[in-house]
Amino acid sequence: MHDAASPPGKDAPVVAADAGVTFVMPVLNERDYLERAVRTVLQQDVAPRPVELVLALGPSTDGSTELARRLADSDDRIVLVDNPAADIPVGLNLAIRAGRYPTIVRVDAHSELAPGYTREALETLDRVGAANVGGIMRADGRTPFQRAVARAYNSPIGLGGGAYHSGGHEGPAESAYLGVMRRAVLEEVGMFDESIRRGEDWELNLRIRRAGYRVWFDPRLAVTYWPRESWTRLVRQFFATGTWRGELVRRYGRRNSLRYFAPPALVVLTTNALLIAALQVTGVLSGLWSLVACVAYVPIAAYVLLIAAVAIGPGGGTGWRDKLWTLAVLPSMHLAWGAGFIRGVLRGAHDTVDTSRLGTRNTPLP
Repeated sequence: MHDAASPPGKDAPVVAADAGVTFVMPVLNERDYLERAVRTVLQQDVAPRPVELVLALGPSTDGSTELARRLADSDDRIVLVDNPAADIPVGLNLAIRAGRYPTIVRVDAHSELAPGYTREALETLDRVGAANVGGIMRADGRTPFQRAVARAYNSPIGLGGGAYHSGGHEGPAESAYLGVMRRAVLEEVGMFDESIRRGEDWELNLRIRRAGYRVWFDPRLAVTYWPRESWTRLVRQFFATGTWRGELVRRYGRRNSLRYFAPPALVVLTTNALLIAALQVTGVLSGLWSLVACVAYVPIAAYVLLIAAVAIGPGGGTGWRDKLWTLAVLPSMHLAWGAGFIRGVLRGAHDTVDTSRLGTRNTPLP
């Protein structure tokens, strides 16, 4: 049970010390990462608790489904469910409902759990009476480009300094990366919202906190995350994610952190500077007014200097190739996310999906 120092809030339901754990993983076109992700799950030591891993299989076209079936044939702890809709929250709900145990551990086919992750998370759940516990996303890469994206993920400059990206002290949190959750609380608040295709974890944790329960950040917990492998896939991912954040702002307004508004502000400032430059070049804007308008370049120049400083410094990696990729990756992430955010705020997300693992079609189906 949690100690007396725990913050105010309702305790999540207590489960027996030997109660089992259900890991849930949506899968879509993850052949290059799936086997290692599954292995790190099944190697989690939570004895004497039984475990199961439920894979929600989307309509993959790269052999992920066939690989998942071979893995399930070799280990009876793996359970397969079909997720023809392909959407992540739909797959998560299907996997949770197919599971048997009172504690749910969300995992990603693009990630790997550190040894001891689940045992430490279970101890934290009990200690603080939380409904959901998460830790740090430690992005990593196998190529110069992917390593540049990973450095951006791990940097406050890249993704805005959220605790699960850059670390911090243990304590109550706005959201939790992946998450180790009590099933009873998930069922009480209505599971994942299947109308949200990106940001579904943030929205779920908002409802958990509104219900009075604790969402908790524990920096001892670490998950390795493998980012997108190409520039076009990265841009598509961030545009879709930004669009859905804009949708969440439409739905929940001030509940969204101020850091989410920095990338769209950059897009607006950049667009404004480009328009002024065009007016100056064509002579429409000249004289004193042209000089005054040059003030619009100041924040853009400051941003460029900041990105250059990050790339040149230790945060840009080692070697000229790493540093050039960092110069390309950071503004690509910021501008794609910000443009998506503006679109989402103005028009809503509607049927926008992350196509970064699906080719070029704006649909979750092959």
